[in-house]
Amino acid sequence: MKTSRKQKTLRPTTGKVREALFDILRGKIENTRFLDLYAGTGAVGINALNEGAAEVIFVEESKRNTKKIIELTIKNRASDKTKIINKKVMSFLQWAELQEIIFDIIFLDPPYHTDEIMYALAAIGKSHIIKHGGIVIAEHFTKKPLPDMFDRLHKIKDYNYGDSVLSFYEAA
Repeated sequence: MKTSRKQKTLRPTTGKVREALFDILRGKIENTRFLDLYAGTGAVGINALNEGAAEVIFVEESKRNTKKIIELTIKNRASDKTKIINKKVMSFLQWAELQEIIFDIIFLDPPYHTDEIMYALAAIGKSHIIKHGGIVIAEHFTKKPLPDMFDRLHKIKDYNYGDSVLSFYEAA
């Protein structure tokens, strides 16, 4: 019962929003370390690989979704460029900080009905897991606007797509 409830709340980034995201990022992804938080289906991270990311780390709490991401990376012959981590995002962020792992681009798309996005952005903004000048992209519900700053993160621009917004932040 628990799994099916979680599956109902899975809201993958739509094709339209994903296409817009990678149009905006075009030319900035090649040879980067890309972090896909709340990875869900893994589609965003796979897109990043297709755009030339050197490595993509997927973080997903659901074991069922994690298995699907593994299958997707195998199907796309991308297993050697990926790490799939079955863990809660906040735990992963603490662990990555301790391990001194640094990313060039971080994408996060937590469930719209929670405050996870605020906690995750605050944690990223206080950490050193995003390189100076790195980009953090948060997908969120249009009716829940995000602050212009989270410590080191400064909002560059919001892009609106129906009920979804992509908020781009740069790490100072």
